[in-house]
Formats: sequence, structure tokens, C-alpha cells
Amino acid sequence: MRRMTRRTFAAATLGAASALLATGAAPSASRAPRRELRGMWLATVANLDWPSSAKLGPAEQQRELRAHFDTAVARRLNTVFFQVRPTADALWPSPYEPWAQYLTGQQGRDPGWDPLDFAVREAHRRDLELHAWFNPYRVANHTDPGRLVAGHPARRHPDWVLPYGGKLYYNPGLPEVRGFVQDAMLDAVRRYPVDGVHFDDYFYPYPVAGQRFDDDAEFEEYGSGFAGRAAWRRDNIDRLVYEMAGKLRDGNERAGRTVRFGVSPFAVWRNQGTDPQGSRTKAGVQTYDDLYADTRRWVREGWLDYIVPQVYWPLGSAPADYAELVPWWARTVDGTDVDLYIGEALYKAGDTQPAAWKDPAELSRHLTFAARYPQVGGHVYFSAKEVARDRAGAMARVVRDHYGSAARA
Repeated sequence: MRRMTRRTFAAATLGAASALLATGAAPSASRAPRRELRGMWLATVANLDWPSSAKLGPAEQQRELRAHFDTAVARRLNTVFFQVRPTADALWPSPYEPWAQYLTGQQGRDPGWDPLDFAVREAHRRDLELHAWFNPYRVANHTDPGRLVAGHPARRHPDWVLPYGGKLYYNPGLPEVRGFVQDAMLDAVRRYPVDGVHFDDYFYPYPVAGQRFDDDAEFEEYGSGFAGRAAWRRDNIDRLVYEMAGKLRDGNERAGRTVRFGVSPFAVWRNQGTDPQGSRTKAGVQTYDDLYADTRRWVREGWLDYIVPQVYWPLGSAPADYAELVPWWARTVDGTDVDLYIGEALYKAGDTQPAAWKDPAELSRHLTFAARYPQVGGHVYFSAKEVARDRAGAMARVVRDHYGSAARA
């Protein structure tokens, strides 16, 4: 498949990008020296991992963050995916969006310190990579724009926002929204020496029964020339990923640094019953059809540096088997410059259903199975508080069985 050089990409206009998306040409992925990646997601939305409470002062929040990094080191991990833009807000003094409410309990309130600056410095002090984790389109975990801080972009531009499933979202169908969220995210990359930019699995929202995402007006304005609304929506997300990749690579060249770009999607691209190129799964959600995220294309055309499919099922699971999805993704990345890491559901370890999660050795068996595939370059665990708590002893078992030494270079 033909590749586009980074220099050519940097010079491409929006019109040229449109043609490239149609023909499949793409920039080549930048390559950093490969080492085994052992990571954890550190979530801030709803105070899931950190800070444990928005009522804590700066010193206590800093102590908790240091403790998470110390736990990563103790578990012989080497990478932290730190959620810095959970709901169209920021964990740094952003000129684009307000301070996150999860720091102080009030959106827009200055916490009196810079969590992203602190996190990068503390991570690097421990020889941990710090990837800035962004959620591109989620605005709020409610549907009332009036609850957003005055001056929030979603209040200044109410036409940018749609309610769906009890939440507010930026509309991916608007080019000005796509440009804005890219600028908001890139601000962090320009200002801090982060090692990566990371998107999670939320593009168009997960389907909610009985509700529709009302983008009729945008489809009417921008959707001509597409086979249907689904194809147009996928193009919107393709553009987000393609353009972000190009802007990062252009910035890397100007700054002489390497900031890697990755995505952690829901692991089922398409079921084989829907598409013969899909996995032998029977998942209720397919990223291509339901989230309008053509994750396989992003890999095959080299738009990413790495991908972390969330393979959150045990070995032998009927709807989606870990033993099916890992080789499917290994085949997908094979022959590309895209690194593959497997997202692991540590948070399910100790659950009673399905029964496999009751066994603290289940996750260790995952790593043993994945080791058969040389395309698998590591694993990432959800989430940081589970890495620390390890209620079933599954993480300790992984460390004992697989992380007896430093990660391979």
C-alpha cells in the first residue's frame, strides 16, 4: 500500500486530505525504539482513579499521584496513560477549555497547581513514559449545558453540542468541532514533554436503545457524496485520526522529538458474520458499525504508531474469545509499522461472572497466550487503582509469572 512521506503530509491541504482519505494514501507511522510496553490507564473522569476526591488539597492530590507512579514501578510497569481531558476540560491551564471539575469539585476553578506538569516530571523521574490520554468528543456526563461553567466552548457554541444517552457530546460531523478539539489536545503536546497522545474508545457514542444521535442537519450539509450516513460518520472519525496523526508528526519534526500516537478501541472491529474480514466473534457492538471507527483501516494504512484493543473477555468466552481476538489483531498489524499492545481487564479479576474471572491466574494465562504472537508488544491494565488494590491477586500473579525482569528493550 502506497505511503505518504511526513514532509508531503505536512504540506497537504484539507482538499488534498480529502482525496487521500478517499484513495487510502497515508503518512507512514513514526517509529520509536521498541521495548516491551507494560502500562496502566490512570483515569480521572468521575474521580475513578485519581484524585480519589475533589475535596483533597494540592498536597494530598500530589501524594496520591506519586503513589500511583510508585505502584507502577513496584509492579514493574513502564508506561502510564494519564487521562488529562476527561470531559471537554483540562488538567493543565488550557487556553481552550476550563479546569476539570474532578480536581476541585467545580469546573473552571484553578486548583492552584499544574497536574499535567507535575505528572510528567514525576513519571520521568521514575523512568516511566507518560502518555496524555484524551477523550475527543465527550462534553459532560449530563445533558444540561447550563451546568457547564460560563464561557465553556459548549455554551459559546451551543450548535456544536448534542445530547444523547444522558450525556452531552461535541458533534463529530462539524469540521469546526474537529479543528477545535484537535487544537485543544495539541496545546498539551506543545507545552509538556509527554511521550504519547492517546485516544480511548469513545468516538461517536455507544448506542443507546430507543435514542438517536440527531445529526440530520449536519448530514444534510456535509453528507453529499457518501453512500449513507454511516459512511459519512466514519469519514468524520477517519479525518479526526488522520489529521491528528499528521499534526503530531509535523510537530515532531519541528521540535525534534517523538510523541507517539495511539488508540485503545473496543476490541471488535466487525464480527465475521457481518464482514468476512472480521473476527469470529458475536459481540453486540462493532466499532465500524456502531462507533463509526474504522480501527482496522487506521492500522493498515499506518495512521497510528500503536493500537491497544480492549480485549476485555477471558479465554474461551463465547461472544468474544481472547484466543480469537489476539490473533486477529496480530494479523491486522502484521506487515505494518503499528505496534500492538493488548488492553487487559484487570478490573474484572475476582468477578464471579463469567466464571473464568474468579481465577486469579486468568490474566497471567492471557500473557502466556499472547506471547505466542511476536506482533504483541505488551499489555495495558485498566485501571490504576486496580493495579494498586489487586483485590484478587491477579496483578501480583502477572508480575510473578511474566515481569521478573526489566521490560525488554
